[in-house]
Amino acid sequence: MKPRQEQEEDEERLRQRKLEESLEIKSLRRIVSAYLNYAEAAEEDVKRYERSFRKLPPSHKAFEPPLDMSQDIDDSGELHFEWPPNDGNVCSHESTTARGSCSKLDEACCGESSNVMSKLAEGLTANEEVQIEGCHGSDTGSCLAGEENNKMTAECCGNHVSDSNGNVPSSPRDWLDPSFQLHVPLVDVDKVRCILRNIVRDWAAEGQKERDQCYKPILEELNSLFPSRCNKSPPTCLVPGAGLGRLALEISCLGFVSQGNEFSYYMMICSSFILNQTQNAGEWTIYPWIHSNCNSLSDSDQLRPVSFPDIHPASAGITEGFSMCGGDFVEVYSDPSQVGVWDAVVTCFFIDTAHNIVEYIEIISRILKDGGVWINLGPLLYHFADMYGQEDNRYFAAFWTMRKKSAAVEKHST
Repeated sequence: MKPRQEQEEDEERLRQRKLEESLEIKSLRRIVSAYLNYAEAAEEDVKRYERSFRKLPPSHKAFEPPLDMSQDIDDSGELHFEWPPNDGNVCSHESTTARGSCSKLDEACCGESSNVMSKLAEGLTANEEVQIEGCHGSDTGSCLAGEENNKMTAECCGNHVSDSNGNVPSSPRDWLDPSFQLHVPLVDVDKVRCILRNIVRDWAAEGQKERDQCYKPILEELNSLFPSRCNKSPPTCLVPGAGLGRLALEISCLGFVSQGNEFSYYMMICSSFILNQTQNAGEWTIYPWIHSNCNSLSDSDQLRPVSFPDIHPASAGITEGFSMCGGDFVEVYSDPSQVGVWDAVVTCFFIDTAHNIVEYIEIISRILKDGGVWINLGPLLYHFADMYGQEDNRYFAAFWTMRKKSAAVEKHST
């Protein structure tokens, strides 16, 4: 038998782990509810706009609204419309072409701790689903195995999630049942709207120009530094701050075993949907600018649809081993199992998200193999520093490649 002190320590560690898992599940349920409450929050916005419009004097109403604003108003001044049944889908099933990438402003507003891992295996057909695994970020990225992992995945984001009364929803539509949905503040729904803009940048044709500016130099540098890539032993590449996963997928298509790392559950849920659930290019249509009245010269600007994804991920020619790992970069990749694992680390608009930039650099150096390379592109705005000079919002991106010296060379040079 273990000494009493060791038993108590083991019990305390188990208690802490269960507490962390409980908080993780609670956080995920809140984020899922933010997605589900998207339509309701949009309806509240419309009502707010209508109330403001009705308060204007007649001479200030420069245009006639598309609906009769006097209809169906109750004593409280609220409007009531007949709304079609909500099936929980944010996107409609239309087919036109489109594209997009990730800005750090949007990533900052979407930040929520995440520990979900999704994998894409080479050679999947359009009808095959990609396996989803659980990866526990607070436990330095160790993956929960077997029955425990399946239970947590089901509790978090599977269809078999019990409501407050212990009932199990029978279909995805039941996620909209009031007994399951959590009440979330509108700021959480705003993060979902940020995700819609990120979809445009990473997965729509409209974002191609921005992706060419940010991703193309990185891809060309990788191609130049690793000219001899073989299928039997492909080089490995880590992409911290992967967002919705487009850069990590493009690197995989170059012939690397690529892994994206992302902290935000909002990002991970959406990237898993795009990577795992898409059957065709241009399958989904969103209206990402419908919530903003800024920089629109006409209604058509605000109501413009965007189709995504511009490519079918499972048919893009990925290298076997492509994955997305959720969790905090420092926690996950400080694990001893990560030492000397990666041939390349790619950071795109990422390193200035650090609380401690030196810690990021040390971890990158530690996880690279001897002779491995670190490629970086992005501004040095430092999210957690004092914010001065806000009058100039332009990015001055730094682009560099560094190579890790081998231990023997470093010892000889000293």
